[in-house]
Amino acid sequence: MCEAKNFYIWLLQILALLGILALCLWLILRPKAPNYTIVDITIPPGSLASSEGQNATIYYDLEIENPNKDSSVYYDDILFTFFYGQDTVGQKTIPSFHQGRSKTRQVVDYLEVKPSVWKSFHNAISNGKAELKASLLTKVRYKTWGQRSKHHKLDLVGKLPIGSDGKISGKKKKIKLRHSSKKWRKYKA
Repeated sequence: MCEAKNFYIWLLQILALLGILALCLWLILRPKAPNYTIVDITIPPGSLASSEGQNATIYYDLEIENPNKDSSVYYDDILFTFFYGQDTVGQKTIPSFHQGRSKTRQVVDYLEVKPSVWKSFHNAISNGKAELKASLLTKVRYKTWGQRSKHHKLDLVGKLPIGSDGKISGKKKKIKLRHSSKKWRKYKA
């Protein structure tokens, strides 16, 4: 009877050890979400001089970082949108791509400002009180040890204070995009 009791205790210890090992492996291999940072925003002086909204352009520099040492990332198309208040200033689609482990990608591009929004946005820039909201929407898949994961949806936002010079104002010159709140999602729908 004592031998059977010892066997069950031994079996329980093995199962507990396997459970702890599985938990540790899961914590180590679980991929982290990519980091998105707006490094620079520029509204050229020519666009600022044009109050009618003709040829108004916003140049941006977006940094996409894969912090995973063990996983590469497959991105679906990325929808990148700027808002002023609740109005869409402009949007751009970044085509799908693959990003290797621990790599960073710079996306330097521009978008045309919608003429219907430009006048109020231009007035706010002139007063030095403009605030753009950036929204990024995409789905990613991780590849770890040759296995691709399911799709993970990313819905990120960031607030960009724009000074009268048409650049990011304030102490922070790089704006990291964060997960959006439910309140913010209402405005985008």
